Amino acid sequence: MRAGLCGRAGLHTGGRRMHDGSPDAKGLARAAAFARLAAMARYLALRFLSLALSLAVASVVIFAVIQGVPGDPAAFMLGLNAAPDTVAALRSELGLEGGLAQRYIAWVGGMATGDFGISYTYRVPVADLVADRLAVSLPLAAYALLLSTALALPAGMLAAARRGGPVDWGIIAATQLGIAVPNFWFAMLLVVLFAITWPVFSAGGFPGWEAGLFAGLKALTLPAVALALPQAAILARVMRSALIETLHADYIRTARAKGLSEAAAIRRHAFRNALIPVLTILGLQFSFLLAGAIIIENVFFLPGLGRLIFQGITARDLIVVQSVTMLLVFAVILVTFLVDLAYAAVDPRLRKRG
Repeated sequence: MRAGLCGRAGLHTGGRRMHDGSPDAKGLARAAAFARLAAMARYLALRFLSLALSLAVASVVIFAVIQGVPGDPAAFMLGLNAAPDTVAALRSELGLEGGLAQRYIAWVGGMATGDFGISYTYRVPVADLVADRLAVSLPLAAYALLLSTALALPAGMLAAARRGGPVDWGIIAATQLGIAVPNFWFAMLLVVLFAITWPVFSAGGFPGWEAGLFAGLKALTLPAVALALPQAAILARVMRSALIETLHADYIRTARAKGLSEAAAIRRHAFRNALIPVLTILGLQFSFLLAGAIIIENVFFLPGLGRLIFQGITARDLIVVQSVTMLLVFAVILVTFLVDLAYAAVDPRLRKRG
């Protein structure tokens, strides 16, 4: 009987060694790691395919819309009394000859190599114009997004922690005002207050980054604040709603039962799980700030991409409008792609859904 017990104990111990120890346990761990890598690779492949298809469709639509604008850019540039031979020569110089398919392929192939064409109006490569204007629009968008995030996340967390109280109602009222008032009104108010009444900042213009980092950021401060205030109001409301919804989850109740305060539960547990809708809004806001700041750039006389598109439309410089629009669409799609990757980093369950 004792031998039988020892034999059973040996079998039990040996089985435990096989379970804990080695070849089988390591094989299972490797299989699990391989499955995670395969899920991530599939997720990335699907997102890259979506990115490529979106860019292809956007390029076709933009080209068709721009090329469908009535009128001849060459004839517009030379005037109504221009000789036909002169118009034909200018069309050849501007690359307007040939069929639509031929011009589309040439345009897409040029953009793939960094050649966006020659501006009809400025007679310089569009890539040079974009590089100059992007040096203003990109820092402005990043500056405004940084300000809006710095204002909105603490405000949303504070409103969620004090929901139903005077602080919450005050933040809700402020965000409602921020959403209702257009950013160009904020821009004009900021100019009146901080450029005329208290001349701390200039009313407009951009000295260039060669004047120094401080001078450049000072010139972009009022436009960035005007862009950031409405976006911060939207982001704060989204943050508040996402946190309040997360605070009703069971794991938050468990954390409170263990003695965590409301603020600590938000910081340690609820914040990460409320980030997915916040990341969505952040991605949309950066795209808007980069592509949709045309009014603010005109209010402050900033040489950005939005103002370049406006000038291209008024001068019928179609190659500028076409190329810059495609570049901005690419930026929007790329930001959406990066937000998708951020989703997967915040919530690994999304990788399995594809």
